[in-house]
Amino acid sequence: MKTSLRRIATWANARWRQLRRWLRMRVRERVTKGGAVYIAAAVMVGLAAFLSANNLLFLLLAAMLATLMVSGFVSRLGLSGLELDILLPDHICARRATTARVLLKNDKGWMPSFSLHVTGVEDSVFMGALYFPLVPGGATIEETMEVRFRRRGLHSEDSFQFASRFPFGFAERRMLVTMRRDVIVYPAIDPKPGFDDLLAEMQGEAETLSRGRGHDFYRIRPYEPMESARHVDWRATAHTGELQVREFAREVEPLVCLALDLEGGPEHDAWFEEAVQCCAYLAWRLAAQGARVRLRTQDFDLLSPVEEDVYAILRYLALVARQRRAEPLEALPEDCAQVLFTARASKAADHGWLGARVVGPDAWVGTGRAE
Repeated sequence: MKTSLRRIATWANARWRQLRRWLRMRVRERVTKGGAVYIAAAVMVGLAAFLSANNLLFLLLAAMLATLMVSGFVSRLGLSGLELDILLPDHICARRATTARVLLKNDKGWMPSFSLHVTGVEDSVFMGALYFPLVPGGATIEETMEVRFRRRGLHSEDSFQFASRFPFGFAERRMLVTMRRDVIVYPAIDPKPGFDDLLAEMQGEAETLSRGRGHDFYRIRPYEPMESARHVDWRATAHTGELQVREFAREVEPLVCLALDLEGGPEHDAWFEEAVQCCAYLAWRLAAQGARVRLRTQDFDLLSPVEEDVYAILRYLALVARQRRAEPLEALPEDCAQVLFTARASKAADHGWLGARVVGPDAWVGTGRAE
């Protein structure tokens, strides 16, 4: 008995979800001003026909009603069988306009669709609207459009709307389409007040620590084909009778360590988002300048570009979330410029963050160095 009731409840829930999906995706109509005038004219002709019993007026009323029916049928047929797909770049940042490719396919093999408007609804990522005057049967039309994601994270679906007034403009028929495509959006990498100052401090410290490492003499060795002549040591060449070049120690790029403490309460939500954005901004700018960047949290540790590129850091920051409880983030004894983002800045020194730049909820340039 319980099994039967459970099956009935499962079936009812499935039918209810299908009904809700149909109600949401159904074609909606809105009568235009021209349509309202036409309907008013049809009503007046109908009244005159019934009052006067004039066969000509009845024929005119029948033609007007048939026109309305044909208009609705053709409009619904034009909106049916349409598929919308959006091709986005591999790397997308929040709050930054991105060019996307919009593909509109007409699955009807013989029936074209006319005068289609494609727009976003609610909080859609679409910026503006697209107009397709004609989509032939079985054809796919491609257009470009700017999209903007307002927040970082995983975006799994978005809603769009087809609208058409074809053929006579009596009503605007709208159909909602939900696209399901997983898109990972990186945090915004645009600077905010205090970000540039922190970047300059990290650059200065990193350059100070790595000064003098890039031009250390290593050895003199025989010349190899395709090498630059500016490294040829002419004295050693004259002594040995063969081309000799000077080889230097490999240059070591500056290293900047970014640490993000995941622990924080609900009151730190806004600050945590700012900290994530600041980490993304620093990682992006430092990597673009050739520095090595290491990002550490309680569950992540990656050095770019040695282990992976900077996009791996941005991808992690796109999905990272604040934790109610987390183990303290211990400092590592590394010869690098360090910055710690933590909601418990007063306890940073207890966990070895001596000499590191500590950024807490009170200030963005930093609460100072842990003493």
